[in-house]
Amino acid sequence: MVAAYVWDYADGMAMMRLFWAAAGLLNPAAAELDEGRRFPLCRPGPLAELWSGTGLSGVAVEAIEVPTVFADFDDYWTPFLGGQGAAPAYVASLSEGRQRALRDLVRARLPAAADGSIALTARAWAVRGTTRSA
Repeated sequence: MVAAYVWDYADGMAMMRLFWAAAGLLNPAAAELDEGRRFPLCRPGPLAELWSGTGLSGVAVEAIEVPTVFADFDDYWTPFLGGQGAAPAYVASLSEGRQRALRDLVRARLPAAADGSIALTARAWAVRGTTRSA
């Protein structure tokens, strides 16, 4: 059996979708950095085609949904300040004023509960197939 999983950057990573949507509103050029556009393989169809194209049989792709709950906005935003990865590198490239504008827009668009917590989901696609017997 050969198996792997990839994050669904295009539709299933709410944390990233909200970030890149806000970044794109403030700077349309930011859309080019969005992993959802850059990694089209991270979808069920392309994954199944890749696995089948290598000669694997019984190929199956299944969604894995993961709750991603943040205690508050700071809990959500802090990972974007680390500088590693496309979104944090983008934030690091911005002036302080542009960082603040992005942070404020993202905060305004997040579905925060009355207690400040933010409940989102993340989806990965698991793909598996088996080698054909000789």
